[in-house]
Amino acid sequence: MCLMSHISYLMSHFVVDEKASSEWSWRTHYTEACKRFKVVPVSYVVQHLQEDHLSLAHRGLGPQGAKALAVALATNTSILSLNLQDNGLEGTGGAAVADVLKENCHITEVNMSDNRLGDGGCQAVSSMLKENNSVLHLDLSGNRLGDRAADHLSPALLRNATLRRLDLSHNALGEPAGLTLGDALSENTGLQWLSLAWNSIRGRGAAVLANGLGGNFFLRSVDLSYNGFGKEGARALGKALKDNNVLEELNASNNRIPPEGAVYLACGLKVNKTLRCLNLGRNPIQSVGCYRILKSIQENPDPAVEELNFYDIAVNQEFEDLFKTVRDTHPALTVHHGGKIGMFGNTQV
Repeated sequence: MCLMSHISYLMSHFVVDEKASSEWSWRTHYTEACKRFKVVPVSYVVQHLQEDHLSLAHRGLGPQGAKALAVALATNTSILSLNLQDNGLEGTGGAAVADVLKENCHITEVNMSDNRLGDGGCQAVSSMLKENNSVLHLDLSGNRLGDRAADHLSPALLRNATLRRLDLSHNALGEPAGLTLGDALSENTGLQWLSLAWNSIRGRGAAVLANGLGGNFFLRSVDLSYNGFGKEGARALGKALKDNNVLEELNASNNRIPPEGAVYLACGLKVNKTLRCLNLGRNPIQSVGCYRILKSIQENPDPAVEELNFYDIAVNQEFEDLFKTVRDTHPALTVHHGGKIGMFGNTQV
């Protein structure tokens, strides 16, 4: 019997008297569902079903516990935020939660991080996103999602225009994922914040993903840190900064970007009018790359950049002299770097 059939069965057999409070009804549905799925009821769930935020992080629900919880959520109208981080939901438990979110139109924030959802669980979540118009924030980080997961997510991102924040960090998305997600992002009209940090997006996938960002006019903040964009990915990001005048924050730290890649980024920054914060820390761009980035700010007639992050990258005196000059015309600009060559420690100037 599928989960929604279980829910229908339980609600038809265990609904309390119409005069009973909705709180009592939800508690009844949950405890009876726990009996049916052979799990021990979580007292915290029973006690907090009428609150707007239900935090169940690290409580070991497991797949069966998630199914029981889904019964309680099916008719719940109080909970707006649901935190299920690190509960061992796996694919079946994730699917149970995803299925009930097709019915519940009140929950707007969902954290399903660190649950070993895998590609199967991601497929269920993607199916939910095609129908759900309520979830605004979704955290799927740390779920062992691979390239097949991206194949499921991409059509969902093309159809869903409601989701505002999506966290896909700390997964196993590789070059193929960059290809499919890049095409989807270029057409998405809802996302404003996206994290793809700590994946393995590189090569042509990185370039296509960057191209997709260039064609997206809704995203405000993007985290691409700890991938492998390299020179070609940086070239595509530089072009994206030329084309995109909506993005305000970009984190491309730890991406093996060489000095030549910094030159490409500088070309984009020279004309970009919206980017406020750029993080290129821990890339091998060297002092010359930092210099070219800073020089592009100076040459931009209408720059928006307020913060440049070059953490762990040592700079030379030529960079320091340029920064003093730029500060005369852009006094609000803050630069973080790894100190002057021959010195140690990160420095903020």
